[in-house]
Amino acid sequence: MNTLPFATPADVGLCPRRAQRLLDVLQSEIDRQRLPGAVALVARRGKVALFEHLGRQDPAAGTPMTRDSIFRIYSMTKPIVSVATMMLMEQGRLLLSDPVAKYLPEFAAQQVAVEQVGSVWLEAPARPATVQDLLRHTAGLTYEFLGESYVQREYAAVQIGSRERSNTAFCELLAGIPLRFHPGSRWEYSRATDVLGRVVEVISGQTLGAYLKEHIFEPLGMTDTGFTVPPAHLARLAEPFAHDPDGGEAMVVTDFREPGLMQGGGGGLVSTARDYARFLQFMLNRGALNGVRLLGPRIVDYMTADHLGTIPVAPGASAALLPPGHGFGLGFAVRLATGIAPTPGSAGMYYWGGIAGTTFFVDPAEELFAILMIQAPNQREFYRPLFRDMVYAMLVD
Repeated sequence: MNTLPFATPADVGLCPRRAQRLLDVLQSEIDRQRLPGAVALVARRGKVALFEHLGRQDPAAGTPMTRDSIFRIYSMTKPIVSVATMMLMEQGRLLLSDPVAKYLPEFAAQQVAVEQVGSVWLEAPARPATVQDLLRHTAGLTYEFLGESYVQREYAAVQIGSRERSNTAFCELLAGIPLRFHPGSRWEYSRATDVLGRVVEVISGQTLGAYLKEHIFEPLGMTDTGFTVPPAHLARLAEPFAHDPDGGEAMVVTDFREPGLMQGGGGGLVSTARDYARFLQFMLNRGALNGVRLLGPRIVDYMTADHLGTIPVAPGASAALLPPGHGFGLGFAVRLATGIAPTPGSAGMYYWGGIAGTTFFVDPAEELFAILMIQAPNQREFYRPLFRDMVYAMLVD
């Protein structure tokens, strides 16, 4: 098994009683039928101090959760694909200032949709979108589920997120839809990392899944991470409740019993807490794990610095994703100040999560990272801050 070394909470400056309190609160949520189950992992100073599984992996079947349960990590795919891109940059195979159209010519003719008082017109972008824009979500793209603008409706009308298209076909279709914003003018959470996945394919000559497996997953020992769940492992796949416990509507998540054509760089991976812990320890180690170096330390520092500066966050749903006191780096949200935000954390902490509820954060100042794996899409905005609050409460030195 590819495991990181273990320690007791007290060995690494975490309070055992407060660690147990986190587990008790998660168990209470399971007992109340708001959460099917969870895997929680907290590591500090290079050692795993808490790694527990609670509740059920599959509430319909009654299957118990295990440490090795497999989760749809959705947008926790983005940091991994961002690392893949930076590895290509380190090899001299791309510049972050390169226009996206250098690698994907179909994006050369994109225009910007301007929408005012019910009318829409198109205009030429003020500048081309770059690879850096894709990494930091300033390329003018959006997500169809973030609102009802003209561009978002266009995404929805063609089912832009369908797994039934290849990455090539996805980009060709997306490039024919206008941009929502001028590149570089707004931070809008978007399908940019899906496009980035195709850029990786064009440069490497491999499918995104093959590239990630060869250059990241195998070197880091991430044996259960990929764009498909092998049939032999489907029994390990965690599932949400069939219906939202708070609202009653059906919970719809990716059906990995059916193979998909798209290997979505923005949200297509499955993984385990154990695998993702190896990726986060690699990040916390500034680019290396167990003698394998994939990125230079200064490049990791660069990725996890703020890349927005004075670029404003787009109004609407994107604003809720990037709280006050935060910026965005290359694949991660980045904390700028110790205060301001409604959750604790050090300046320089970076994080992201997935739409089904999975979440992580890395705090270099505390030599800490933490992962919560759940499949509870509509409860994610409750469990993410709860988990962060209670992990920081565990720190007692």
